[in-house]
Amino acid sequence: MKETIKVILVDDHAVVRAGFRLLLASVDSIDVIAEAERGEAACQLYLEKQPDVMVLDLSMPGIGGLETLRRICNRDSHAKILVFSVHDEAVYVHRAMSAGAKGYITKSTAPDILPIAIQTIAAGGIYVEDGLIGTRPASANSMAYRAIIEGLTPREFDVFLLLAKGLTAHKVADELCLGYKTVANYGTQIKNKLNASTAAELAHIAMVSGVIKG
Repeated sequence: MKETIKVILVDDHAVVRAGFRLLLASVDSIDVIAEAERGEAACQLYLEKQPDVMVLDLSMPGIGGLETLRRICNRDSHAKILVFSVHDEAVYVHRAMSAGAKGYITKSTAPDILPIAIQTIAAGGIYVEDGLIGTRPASANSMAYRAIIEGLTPREFDVFLLLAKGLTAHKVADELCLGYKTVANYGTQIKNKLNASTAAELAHIAMVSGVIKG
């Protein structure tokens, strides 16, 4: 009898995890063995449970999805992690795959894609949803900004994204479970790196570089 694929689900919304679990329960070859709502718990669960595939959201409080991905892959270069995110911009896909992800799909994809992606990755393959990595030519400005953004740490990237979406430093602190001063310091570092002085400039840079859609 063929062994089932052991999966850990990581998403900070319980209703989303419940939906994933229900969907995967209909697939005989997949067994959800654990769930986590934060990256810190996901890292610990990975070590304890040694799943065949981890399905990981990117937008979570605490250390966040990208840092979770980086930490797990640094500890286990053979980790098989599928990013399942609302973000469909190419920069997210590149950052996730560079950090060690073996696949990337969006939450707007067809329901049957999730088990297919899990099965592909479990078998040693790579699965990136069609159309996520575009070929649109980039301007010199966008390429320069993108290079700097690619160099941001995972936490800097999380803060940059939220500031660019118009959240205040206090709101960002609440969203990421960080102290206000910590977020303010990140904000200053990010603005210095991007030569920006206001949140509006960060929003413009994010749109020009394709991090968020205008």
